[in-house]
Amino acid sequence: MSDPLKLSAQKRVAEIAPELIVLSNQLHADPEIGWQEFRSSAAVAAVLAANGFAVEQPYLGVETAFRAVRMPTGPVSFTAGFLAEYDALPGLGHACGHNLISAMSVGAALAVAAVADDCGIAVEVIGTPAEEGGGGKIVLLDRGAFRNLDLVLMAHPAPVDVAEARPFAVTHWHVQYDGRAAHAAAYPERGVNANDAFLVAQLAIALLRQQLPAGVRVHGVQTRGGEAPNAIPERTEGRWYVRAETTEQLLELEARVLKCFEAGALATGAALTVTPESERYAEMRADEAALEHYRRNATQLGRNFDVDPIAATMNRASTDMGNVSQLVNAIHPYIGVGGEASNHQPAFAAACVGETAERTLCDGAIALAWTAIDVARDRFGVTNERGRHDLHSH
Repeated sequence: MSDPLKLSAQKRVAEIAPELIVLSNQLHADPEIGWQEFRSSAAVAAVLAANGFAVEQPYLGVETAFRAVRMPTGPVSFTAGFLAEYDALPGLGHACGHNLISAMSVGAALAVAAVADDCGIAVEVIGTPAEEGGGGKIVLLDRGAFRNLDLVLMAHPAPVDVAEARPFAVTHWHVQYDGRAAHAAAYPERGVNANDAFLVAQLAIALLRQQLPAGVRVHGVQTRGGEAPNAIPERTEGRWYVRAETTEQLLELEARVLKCFEAGALATGAALTVTPESERYAEMRADEAALEHYRRNATQLGRNFDVDPIAATMNRASTDMGNVSQLVNAIHPYIGVGGEASNHQPAFAAACVGETAERTLCDGAIALAWTAIDVARDRFGVTNERGRHDLHSH
């Protein structure tokens, strides 16, 4: 490696690696679910503030979001944005590795900041809550976030390395049936069974799957099924996801799945209420040139993209980063933590701390930082000597 900017960025990651590992471990040990990440967001923001970033928190009215900015001393030629996710899964902790996402993005941002004055790169880190179904990035996007960024970057843990994210578009629903309680033995005719409504709907969905196009997904859980076996359930609730290759296909699929839930209401007489839990997550529109830079940089660090396709399917997972990518140049590669576990399993949470995870953290931070530097050079004439290129504001 003879590139002075990249060497400086790599050296900076090595210097701050202990601090990044402490941050990752801290988040992992204290998981907080979406919209409740008060300690987690504060911890991530604190590391950035301690390293010279100006931090705004709350950000755009979202309590657990933040924006941290480090401007170069001279004119700005390029603005790189790194996204930090830190919400955990209910009951599973950081089984999707968001502790590593935050630490990698912080590391990449500090690495680019180390060379920012030499090449005119402005650096932002945006803390984005509630990715696991809450659509935190969509809320921020609707309020004006991300639009000033030339490139948005983050890397997501997975079993293996996969450069290109190909997430499904997804709808998140809260489903509720309201019936009427009655004694199940003495007065069954007086009840309206809300649990039966859910059973009818789930059977209808199971049968519908036979006629669905390849690549779509319908799945969910019933979170409330009744309170006592001798009382007819008067309320049942669940959370359901509908996924498709594109937003257009998703809209068509939603209508068919809703009919299944309506069938449960029609068959039992229970009242149905379906409430979106967030805006729809869109499919990803990756910046192909930036992605190729990431692939090359990660390979130079020893990452391997020649992997079993079956192990690589985490890149199909839905993310609200897809919505950001529809408006801003963005990449969302997956970086492997090894082992046999896959995301959203308890064993994957265990894999997101320890020696292998720490190497993944540092590799991800360096690869993201190098990619931002490469794209800045390609598109805005950034070099490693201020006096030899034409900087411009944007």
